[in-house]
Amino acid sequence: MKTTETPAPVPAQPGPSVAKTDAPHGPSRKEKQEGAVLNVFSHGILVVWAILVVLPLLWAVMTSFKDDSSIFSSPWSLPDKLHFDNWSRAWTQANMSDYFLNTILVVGGSLIGTLVLGSMAAYVLARFDFPGNRFIYYLFIGGMSFPIMLALVPLFYVVNNMGLLNTIHGLILVYIAYSLPFTVFFLTAFFRTLPSSVAEAAFVDGASHSRTFFQIMLPMAKPGLISVGIFNFLGQWNQYMLPTVLNTDPDKRVLTQGLVQLAVSQGYKGDWSGLFAGLVMAMLPVLAAYIVFQRQVVQGLTAGALK
Repeated sequence: MKTTETPAPVPAQPGPSVAKTDAPHGPSRKEKQEGAVLNVFSHGILVVWAILVVLPLLWAVMTSFKDDSSIFSSPWSLPDKLHFDNWSRAWTQANMSDYFLNTILVVGGSLIGTLVLGSMAAYVLARFDFPGNRFIYYLFIGGMSFPIMLALVPLFYVVNNMGLLNTIHGLILVYIAYSLPFTVFFLTAFFRTLPSSVAEAAFVDGASHSRTFFQIMLPMAKPGLISVGIFNFLGQWNQYMLPTVLNTDPDKRVLTQGLVQLAVSQGYKGDWSGLFAGLVMAMLPVLAAYIVFQRQVVQGLTAGALK
């Protein structure tokens, strides 16, 4: 009789071992210490930079309310009395009111013209492909690198031959031409970040190119317009070389010319309190523009990176 032998049980093969992974953990103690040191260093640099910028401004404002003797005897102390007559003297006797009005007319007209013409040119260069597109774009970029001092003499003769010398509108046209290269360069990159589907939908609905630009694309480019407008406002408000060459009429001087004339005309009289009052007058519009539009400027500068 045969007996069947049952096979011996085969030991189970061990399965593939699963490696244990460490749970994610936060930065190490050394990394935290390095980050804390870097934060302290960067914040310290920012604090020092803020002091270097704000302290002269505060000192100029404080000095504008002192009399001439206090400016030299105690330059760092607070004024014992607020001398508002410094401001009235600078506004009336030094003709700062006339210079202020001329500057508002010149800068206001040139700023509007620069934004309108620059936005139109930038929109065409950013949205349409045509022969010579890149060539025109690089011409604007080349205008940014061209030093204005090399063009002063021929610019003087051109403006003089056109009958625009010593005129407000002549200075406005020169300011527009001076600011257009940077404006077109800035807004071209901004218009490229805007969605093209919105413009295509407007074309489908029967909108013309001009209506699409002014009613749809231009409002969408508001952050970029505000940013480049602030930069142009600052550069045109503080412009001194162009009005000195092209505007020699004393009745049509701008603020920068007026401040220099106020400093030169004093001679040995030394009306330093009136000079500081005029300086603060010229500085306040720029500070007010930055304070009011600071959020829009940051949005305009970061819009291209965020999109």
